[in-house]
Amino acid sequence: MIYLSRERPLPQHSRAATFETRWRGLDPDQVYAYLNRLADELERLHRELTTANTEAERIRQALRQWHSRQAAHHHYGRGSR
Repeated sequence: MIYLSRERPLPQHSRAATFETRWRGLDPDQVYAYLNRLADELERLHRELTTANTEAERIRQALRQWHSRQAAHHHYGRGSR
């Protein structure tokens, strides 16, 4: 089965891909070696994306907390004058 859906390709998709055989087709060993390299790269990119998203969320939360503290400090400073 060749991957045709509109879903994001996942590493397991390329590892599980199968192709019809032809008399003068491509070397299956080369095709599957390439698909495995592709799957490895997809796994690496997925890990990096997950790490980046986690870090971005941590930074967003820290920024919100900082902003809240600054707003509270600013508000407190106005009331004490």
